[in-house]
Amino acid sequence: MPVLSRFYGMIIKMYFLQREHNPPHIHAIYENEYIGVMDIKTQKLIEGDLPPRAEKILAEWVKLHEKDLLKIWETQEFTKLPPLE
Repeated sequence: MPVLSRFYGMIIKMYFLQREHNPPHIHAIYENEYIGVMDIKTQKLIEGDLPPRAEKILAEWVKLHEKDLLKIWETQEFTKLPPLE
């Protein structure tokens, strides 16, 4: 699973497997302890246990890169994205 970005103790990944399913989403690992799956279009956590602050930061990053993330999801062409600053 390629790493799309890293920032604030968070690693953002996206699966590139045929079995991946909708809605388009990303996987986040926070401080090697918490895991979350976020819907790209709604910026809502659909699975996982991210702390509220980490969830808010992730949602901000996903919203900022929504178009790029959807393009990656649709084409399965890996592109690194800049971290949240």
